Amino acid sequence: MEVKTQVLNALAENKRSALLVLGAGVGAAALLGFGLAFKYLRKPEKLLRVGVVSQLLVHPLKSGKALSVALAECHKFGLSHGQLQDRHWLVVTEDGRMVTGVHQPSLVLVSLTCDRGQLCLNGPNMDKLNFPLEQSNNPVIHCRVYRGESQGRDCGDEVSRWLTRYFGVNKTFRLVHFEPQMKGRQSPETLFSPYERLAYTDVGPVMLLSEASVHNLSSKSEKDLNAKQFRPNIVISDCEAFAEDSWDEIQIGNVRLQRVMSCGRCLFTTVDPDTGIFHRKEPYQTLKSYRLCDPSEKHIYKSSPLFGQLHTVKKTGILQVGDVVYTVSC
Repeated sequence: MEVKTQVLNALAENKRSALLVLGAGVGAAALLGFGLAFKYLRKPEKLLRVGVVSQLLVHPLKSGKALSVALAECHKFGLSHGQLQDRHWLVVTEDGRMVTGVHQPSLVLVSLTCDRGQLCLNGPNMDKLNFPLEQSNNPVIHCRVYRGESQGRDCGDEVSRWLTRYFGVNKTFRLVHFEPQMKGRQSPETLFSPYERLAYTDVGPVMLLSEASVHNLSSKSEKDLNAKQFRPNIVISDCEAFAEDSWDEIQIGNVRLQRVMSCGRCLFTTVDPDTGIFHRKEPYQTLKSYRLCDPSEKHIYKSSPLFGQLHTVKKTGILQVGDVVYTVSC
């Protein structure tokens, strides 16, 4: 204990002195003492309340209908609810090319749900289709997701026929599922770690948006908008408009999220989630009038308007509607 006390006193007076004590070969006890000193002298984290979770949205089918839940698990790949994971199912063409709501706007009206290992597809003017979650005998398809390559387990011919009938165009569509053992693709944005892996999400695993930001846009576009139109995972209330732009690291329940970048928007924001109508102008044009990036960031966002924030998951856990949101600082 005498050596440990010596290190603690030296560190309190002068860090360099502490290092000299350690360098004198005082052994493992001194190293332990130095570690303890560093721990206790390190500034504690500060948590500042900035909002409350008002909605949790899981999108099992990419570009499909959002599933609003009271509780969700937050994994490295994003949110999940039961056996449904965010953007883990994807509609593709016969040659494996991704299909989104920009290509087929009515896709936003298709829901994918799960009950005890049975998935269910449902859409306007269609009979529900039930099919098994596990289809290990089906082939794995190589898919093209934006500029990246991915994989997906084919969900079968019956599902393919259902989708083809639903879209009613002269093309064949298939549904694929990203399974746990599959290797995710790398984010197309270099601000994300090269070790970050995605299923069929565009850029990052978690997207966060505030209600106040949506209301601010609604007031400018003279269009009654709701958060679902922008397909976030976490919606925050009780904060100012665009406050989420400055939250670098946040704590929600036992989940820790790290902001990586803003979410650059495209024309998909003009597809009405309740009707499937592709308006092509609003609210995208209004966003472009006041939500463009700083000129110094044009190499990242180009001409895309920014709305919402993309996060990586530092600590996994459980999220609930009503959870308080804290920013983290030292």
